[in-house]
Amino acid sequence: MTYDRSGAAGPVPGRPRSYPAGVSDIEIRVLRFDSEVAQRLVRAALADLAARYGGSGDDTPVDAAEFEPPDGAFLVAYSDGEPLGCGGWRSHGDTGEVAEVKRMYTAPAARGRGVARAVLAAVERSAREQGRKRIVLECGDRQPEAIAMYQAAGYERIPNFGYYRDAPGCVSFGRTL
Repeated sequence: MTYDRSGAAGPVPGRPRSYPAGVSDIEIRVLRFDSEVAQRLVRAALADLAARYGGSGDDTPVDAAEFEPPDGAFLVAYSDGEPLGCGGWRSHGDTGEVAEVKRMYTAPAARGRGVARAVLAAVERSAREQGRKRIVLECGDRQPEAIAMYQAAGYERIPNFGYYRDAPGCVSFGRTL
């Protein structure tokens, strides 16, 4: 599946692409969370979080089975065959109507190129296709670029939830799908 930077299925006829140099096309692939590529990106994400916050980066319990349809999905962004970023969703709560975004990450060399926005749009679309009506996420206050992206994508602050709900610096967001 290929998406343009806005996350729309693409390419869009008659609409020029406006990618920064080096990213001409972003392809989003659904992978198993426990695949080698996904785990390499997850390890990089955790290392990035550890550099920002210390410790392991994120101690939230995560099981690969949580990212299997219809209860979740894990997506990886590629350009020219190279994995650039990832993100996934898993079910949240007991209603089956809420998805939780997990493990959003973009490789440093690909940041600022629309990779995270494309992944987020694909994550949202996948959750919506599986019947989710709302999507939530936890973030930290030392990730200003992520916070700005989520807000630009229509996410609003919500009461903290989940593993880090009482942790200093935790900020939670949600939006209707």
